Amino acid sequence: MKHAVIMAGGSGTRFWPLSREAMPKQFLTLSGDRSLIQSTFDRCQPDIAAEQFWVVTNAVQADTTRRQLPEIPTSHILEEPCGRNTAPCIGLAAIQLLAQDPEAVMVVMPADHVISPSDVFRYAIDDAVSLIEEDPSRLVLFGVRPSYPATGFGYIEQVASSKTETSGTQVASFREKPDAATAEQYVESKRFFWNCGIFVWRAVTILDRLKQFEPAIHARLQDLATKIGTDEWSSALADEFPRMKSISIDHGVLERTDNICLLEAPFAWDDVGSWHALERLHPQDEQGNTIIGLHSGIGTSGCIIRGERDHLVATLGVQDLIIVHTPDATFVASKHDENGIRKLVEQLRESGHDQFL
Repeated sequence: MKHAVIMAGGSGTRFWPLSREAMPKQFLTLSGDRSLIQSTFDRCQPDIAAEQFWVVTNAVQADTTRRQLPEIPTSHILEEPCGRNTAPCIGLAAIQLLAQDPEAVMVVMPADHVISPSDVFRYAIDDAVSLIEEDPSRLVLFGVRPSYPATGFGYIEQVASSKTETSGTQVASFREKPDAATAEQYVESKRFFWNCGIFVWRAVTILDRLKQFEPAIHARLQDLATKIGTDEWSSALADEFPRMKSISIDHGVLERTDNICLLEAPFAWDDVGSWHALERLHPQDEQGNTIIGLHSGIGTSGCIIRGERDHLVATLGVQDLIIVHTPDATFVASKHDENGIRKLVEQLRESGHDQFL
């Protein structure tokens, strides 16, 4: 049976000040009328029942997750005691699935992506599940054909001439986020895809791979599995999970194993990783501005402006800025130095301004 596993523990730093630790970007409505995590749930309907959804988050965000996704059983909202990257996160979900369904197939996805159309996404998941049914030891990944030389994504390289009608593409290598020149080479070669972080595999298979490549993580997961459904679960999780190695599923397993199948994503995908995503998700005015909220401007071009309905943002003679207004913080930055927001957030933390984080 298919189970959806939504990874929802991120902080969305690059969407500050709208995104905060207690209300990160997956809970925000950046496109349409539903939040990103609600849209993630919606696009799997009706193929995956609400009872087959699992969300891995943290204690700070768990209550908001429950409020935004009341359809999902409360016991299926798994709270990590601390962040340990995606390998322990996925392993935690896998042991819970196996406790209910020994044949469970996991459809693993981040909570904060924009994907359309939903029916094409569901058809693609069905194709991936079919590949698992043919070979239960397969790990299936989705790759997005790059439309520009992005430096903010990891890349998956396919084996040349390996594509078939039934088995997708074999993976040659995984590459870290490249510099601009390398990214251009990747796009020109036509062998590389963006790694969109959507995976399909059997729960037992990914646990077997963790046992092979990260045995210490696997051992602690197995100890935790014996406590599922008992009064000892919470204390065991609080004790065992922080002791697990913090490592991504890519580094921990995917870059070290074989029998990986890459499917080219037939759907439109955006990871909504930064304020620049609003330019892709919303129309621009004649001056190339992306405006959300109340704004009036003269001589304003190429700006991303996100305000409130009852608060006017007025601009005069500016270009290529990111301007974000919230009730307690206003952010202004060059559109060409957006990654510096991480440094700014860290400076706020070091300066004792935690109330704004």
